[in-house]
Amino acid sequence: MTPGLRLVPVRADRVCMRPTILIISQVYVPDPASVGQHMADAAEEMAARGWRVLVYTSARGYDDPGISYPRREIRNGVDVRRLPLSSFGKSSLPIRLLAQALFMTQAVARGLFSQGLSRVMVSTSPPFAGAGGSLISMVRRVPLVWWVMDLNPDQLVAAGKIRPRALAVRFFDLLNRWTLRQASSVVVLDRFMRDRVLAKVPVAGKLHVMPPWPHEEHLAPPTGSNAFRARHGLDDTFVVMYSGNHSHQNPLGTLLEASRRFASDPRVRFVFVGGGTGKADVERLIASGAGNVVSLPYQPVETLGDSLSAADLHVVSVGDDMVGIVHPCKIYGAMAVGRPILLFGPEACHAGDILAGRRIGWHVRHGDVDGAERAITEAMHITADERRTMGGKARNIVDERFSARTLRREFCDLLEQAGPLRTAPMTNPTRP
Repeated sequence: MTPGLRLVPVRADRVCMRPTILIISQVYVPDPASVGQHMADAAEEMAARGWRVLVYTSARGYDDPGISYPRREIRNGVDVRRLPLSSFGKSSLPIRLLAQALFMTQAVARGLFSQGLSRVMVSTSPPFAGAGGSLISMVRRVPLVWWVMDLNPDQLVAAGKIRPRALAVRFFDLLNRWTLRQASSVVVLDRFMRDRVLAKVPVAGKLHVMPPWPHEEHLAPPTGSNAFRARHGLDDTFVVMYSGNHSHQNPLGTLLEASRRFASDPRVRFVFVGGGTGKADVERLIASGAGNVVSLPYQPVETLGDSLSAADLHVVSVGDDMVGIVHPCKIYGAMAVGRPILLFGPEACHAGDILAGRRIGWHVRHGDVDGAERAITEAMHITADERRTMGGKARNIVDERFSARTLRREFCDLLEQAGPLRTAPMTNPTRP
C-alpha cells in the first residue's frame, strides 16, 4: 500500500479509497510517440501502486490523425479517456496549434472537476500543457509535477519558425515561468536542459534531472535470425539505421550525403525508420535513384526489439542549436539492444557525454561528410566480435545508469512525494 494511504470506514457500497492522479498528454499508447509511451509507463506503475490514474489524451493519432483509438478504456489499470478534435495532423503549425488548444481546453475543463484529485502530472505534449496543469493545480490546490521532455518556444525559435522577440514567444515564456513557479516538482532530462530551465526561473530546489528510460521489455534482441532483416531484404548487408523522428531537431543531411558515397557498394544499406517532416528528404533521395536507402514507417512498440536489433550501426543526431531543448532519447534503445552508435552533433551534448571516453561508437560533427564516411567504413571493417564488444559495453551502461526499472521507480517515488494525499470513495473498487 502507498505510504500514508489508509482505508477509512464508509458505506458498504463505497469501500475503495484511492488518491487520484490526473495525467494530461496529447499522445498516449498505442500511439508510437515516445512521450506517450513514457507517460504510460509512469501511469501504469502508479496504478500498480494503488493509485487511481486518470489520463486525458487524444482520440486520434498524432502523426496520422486517420488512426482512431477507443474513446475510453481501462488499459493496464489506467482509466484512459480520449478527447475528440485533438489531432489534425502535422501539415502546418497553425493546424497543430489549433488541435493542441482544443485538446487542452477540453482536458482542463474536465480536470477541474475530477473527483478526489491528489496530483496533476503533465509533460510537454502539447507544449503549453504546463500552463493547463498549473491552472488545475492552482484552482484545486493540488501539487503539479511538470515532466519537461522538450522546451518551447525555445525549439520553435531555434528551428527558425518564429522570431526570438515575437509577442507569441514572450507570452509562451511567461506561461513557462508561471508553470515553473506553480509546479511542486520539475523533472528535466539532462544537465543541458537543467541549465536552460534555471536560466528562466531559479527553481533549483524543486528541479530534478532524470533521463527517460528505454523500453527494455520490448528490446530483447532476437535469439535466432532477425525477422525484420529478412522481411526487408537486409540479410548479408551492413545496416546503418536511423530510427525515430525525422526533423530539424535531429538533422540527417550529413548522413544522407554520406550514403551517396556508398551507392555502388552492395554490402551496405541505410535504413530510415519513423516519420516526421524530415522524412521527405529521405524519400527524395530514394526517388533520385538511391538503391542503397530504405524508408520504413514507425514500427509497433511490440516489435521494436526486432527492428532496432536489425541494425549493425545506430545513428543518433542532435542539432547544434537543439542542445538542452530536445533530448536524444533514441540513444537508449540503440544501446539497450547492444549496438554501436554513430552520433552526429556538437561535442557538448548529452549523447556526447555518454560516448565520451568509452569505446561504444563514433562522434561526427554535422557537415563533416568525410568524417561520416570514415566512421561508417571503420564500423564495417572491424570484426563482428569487436562490434559485439562495443554493443555489450553500451548495453552495460544502460543497465548501470539508465535501467527502466530503476528510473521508473525513482520517477514514481517523486510523484508520490510531491505533496499530501487526498482520497475519494469509489463505488466500484474493481475499476479505477
